[in-house]
Amino acid sequence: MTYEIQGEPREGSGRTGSRRLRKLGRVPAIVYGGGKEPRSISLDHDNLSHQMNREAFYTSILTLSVGKEAQQVVVKAVQRHPARPQIMHLDFQRVVEDREITMHVPIHFLNEANAKGVKEQGGVVDHILTDVEISCLPRYLPEYLELDVTELELNHLYHLSDIKLPEGVSSVALRHGQDLPVVAVNPPRREEVDIAPVVEGAEVPVVGEEAAAAAGAEPGAEKGEKGEKPEKAEKGQKGERGQKGEGSA
Repeated sequence: MTYEIQGEPREGSGRTGSRRLRKLGRVPAIVYGGGKEPRSISLDHDNLSHQMNREAFYTSILTLSVGKEAQQVVVKAVQRHPARPQIMHLDFQRVVEDREITMHVPIHFLNEANAKGVKEQGGVVDHILTDVEISCLPRYLPEYLELDVTELELNHLYHLSDIKLPEGVSSVALRHGQDLPVVAVNPPRREEVDIAPVVEGAEVPVVGEEAAAAAGAEPGAEKGEKGEKPEKAEKGQKGERGQKGEGSA
């Protein structure tokens, strides 16, 4: 699938200009690389948002038209609003046919439900990485990479070296000698719930009014003992408090 984006020149920069553009339903962006000067542009937010719903948008060669000039670009960075579904800013890199580009491409994990560690051993698939940084010429850029986990057993890992890379594509991490773990099958996590076991036939303690009722007393009697005693007893308590007070003085 090909993606075509229509942009407009953007004069100046800064927060004030960017806020004004966003209020008008446009997204500030910048295009750089390819041996040319960076250029500030703006894009229609709704049209851009519709295209960005597709995963392949982020790993495809896009055709960006500004005025009468059309150029090949890739998405290098996206800034989104933290609370609203709003695209705040985009960075595009110009593509040159004979120069390698570096991109992050997603991993598609195949046959997770049928993995040996899941189907036969009761494990759970754990995605340690969800994308891979690759380097290649623009014509070799893949939309995604695939990793079949059918043979992955419990407590075992697959690494970057287990991913079959397409022609002309190399892993940046592997170039630097880093064979990073990608996916594992681990034992399921069991939530430890602290619940006291109930023994059949054991007496369950009762409190409050239930205890009073069990003893044959009126529900209000317990409250009376604690602070609502008959008037004479209340006066006697007050007298005792007074004596204690005089003695301590």
